[in-house]
Amino acid sequence: MNIDTQTEYIDALTHLHCGLDRKGPGDSDFSRNILNNLSTLPLKPRIADLGCGSGASALLLAEHYKSTVIAVDLSSIFINELTVRAKQAGLNHLIIPICDDMAKLDWSLGSFDLLWSEGAAYNLGFKQALKLWRPLLASKGIAVISEMSWFTDDAPEPAVVYWQKAYPTMGSEVENIDRANRSDFSILSTHRLPSQAWWVNYYEPLREQMYQLEITPITQLVIRETEEEMRLFEKFSDFYGYIFYVLQVAEQRAV
Repeated sequence: MNIDTQTEYIDALTHLHCGLDRKGPGDSDFSRNILNNLSTLPLKPRIADLGCGSGASALLLAEHYKSTVIAVDLSSIFINELTVRAKQAGLNHLIIPICDDMAKLDWSLGSFDLLWSEGAAYNLGFKQALKLWRPLLASKGIAVISEMSWFTDDAPEPAVVYWQKAYPTMGSEVENIDRANRSDFSILSTHRLPSQAWWVNYYEPLREQMYQLEITPITQLVIRETEEEMRLFEKFSDFYGYIFYVLQVAEQRAV
């Protein structure tokens, strides 16, 4: 795929997701349950939401903590959607939307108490995301990162073949826990996102949106690939999906 075609592809993929509440699988009640168990954070934590999309998580974080959330996404379209949604929700005074590359954040060390990222770490690879984001957290800071993961070591061949091409570094839950430990994190908990959250909150709205797209060769490609992803998940959702890794900066051991 040449640069011009790749740009068209990204534009079509972005357009497909415009106006959707979520740009990927997730669920507010599921996330809220995780937040309710983060007991070690300050009363007014410093929060960043990386790969925020149009702000489903950023708005939830701002409402939950009544604290400022710096929300970052590379898409200016999604950032504009977040700005509008924050104002509509009466939370614009707590949301700082930033259009930027989450791999190149020039922020001070230890700037945040809570780093949240749903479905975005795969753009960097889980290991690289942990490496880049760990320095942004304060002592005892917490990262909640959802990551595509294998639930088993013996997934069916069609799923393995698909994801080896789509996301070659995709690891199992055990492998990702090891990656986190090696990146100076302690594991507080892991939570598998239920398959229903994929369908009700993401795939079904996405499918409706497909029928509204202007058909071009690029949009046909995007739709075909999205439908393939849906069919695969429908068959094999017991073997892979998103896991929310709740991580805390490990305490430094005395030498």
